[in-house]
Amino acid sequence: MSFRATVLTLYPEMFPGTLGQALAGKALARGDWSLDAVQIRDYATDRHRSVDDTPAGGGAGMVMRADVLAAALDANAGTDDPRPRLLMSPRGAPLTQARVRDLAAGPGAVIVCGRFEGVDQRVIEGRDLEEVSIGDYVLSGGEVAAQVLLDAVIRLLPGVMGNAQSGETESFEGNLLEHPHYTRPAEWEGRTIPEVLTSGNHAKIDQWRREEAEKLTRDRRPDLLDG
Repeated sequence: MSFRATVLTLYPEMFPGTLGQALAGKALARGDWSLDAVQIRDYATDRHRSVDDTPAGGGAGMVMRADVLAAALDANAGTDDPRPRLLMSPRGAPLTQARVRDLAAGPGAVIVCGRFEGVDQRVIEGRDLEEVSIGDYVLSGGEVAAQVLLDAVIRLLPGVMGNAQSGETESFEGNLLEHPHYTRPAEWEGRTIPEVLTSGNHAKIDQWRREEAEKLTRDRRPDLLDG
């Protein structure tokens, strides 16, 4: 069974977007994964097709209504749907490579793209939405964040990457940043490839790569080593 993504959004025309290109796009065309972009507004009940309202207690902006979003979720991911329900939100748990691997090993995901000031808390609780963040910054909506999450997941699906080992030596695998890479020409602007990489001694090459990965991680992301 292929990985099945259902994205609930006010802008379904933004999909597949970047996911229709390169590795993800080829995998989509092959049927390695599927994508259904659902217009939340289709589940509004008033003549204006309203999906938001003013925040209770006052304040700036608008809030996505619980009843409309719940109706969209119920129609596209019923109670027997085994896929996790994710809400892209800056206040969510940070997306990690470990979580990406968990998602890639599952049947797919239902992803809600937030807009406005946020989503009514009652639908988050009532429909068991897992809030996920791609970083400590705010976007104008969850669509770009959803594409980031899906791109990270799709590349790990079986057969998507030409060399499966590529995914095992990247940044954040084993709580390390990735080691430096080099290729031809052997010398460029007076800079040469480290001699160990052309030695043919694979044990020394592996050791060098590990040491460089640890050094980069200590310098740039010591928090990963703490983890």
